[in-house]
Amino acid sequence: MHPNSKLLFQKYAKSLFKDNMRVLEIGPEGHPSTYQEIVGNDTITWETLDMISNEELTYRVDSEYAYPIASETFDIIISGQVIEHIRKVWLWVEELSRISKVGGKVITIGPVSWPYHEAPVDCWRIHPEGMKALYEHAGLNVELSISETLEVTSTASRRMVPATSFIPQPIYKSVVKRLLGWPIPYSIDTITIGVKEFESGKN
Repeated sequence: MHPNSKLLFQKYAKSLFKDNMRVLEIGPEGHPSTYQEIVGNDTITWETLDMISNEELTYRVDSEYAYPIASETFDIIISGQVIEHIRKVWLWVEELSRISKVGGKVITIGPVSWPYHEAPVDCWRIHPEGMKALYEHAGLNVELSISETLEVTSTASRRMVPATSFIPQPIYKSVVKRLLGWPIPYSIDTITIGVKEFESGKN
């Protein structure tokens, strides 16, 4: 998980996680995941789902679009760096909406500036207007959708280009690039938060 994803989660999503919620994270990068560690609330039931084989997962699934989970189950569904790997994103968001409780939140964070990275496929870079269309199609009312980098500060070089994150780079590389006037890459991601307002199948 790259730093801008964590920064966006901390700024916009962390405060939504409350005591005793039931949360589903899709495609966690570890157990506990980075998002779960950022939230740091042991009263939350934090479940996980992926298509890979891992004994620590709550749900191991074979389909991107049909999960063995009852409708209206979760208070929050979170995914980071997953949506770009989903072929038919409109079907996927519909499934997230189905298993979300009425009043529940669906949160997605996805890259805008990152280069192609298959896992096993890489299909999409979606800006806020596209995310709003997907969420609204699935019956989710969009509370926030923004493409942003939180890596750039007032002290950062003005010669920067949207690409991959510069934060993990060794400090000497950043210093050399600044001294030579080379552009420094930074990450842009889209975070979208929507709420389900009606029971599945109703409008």
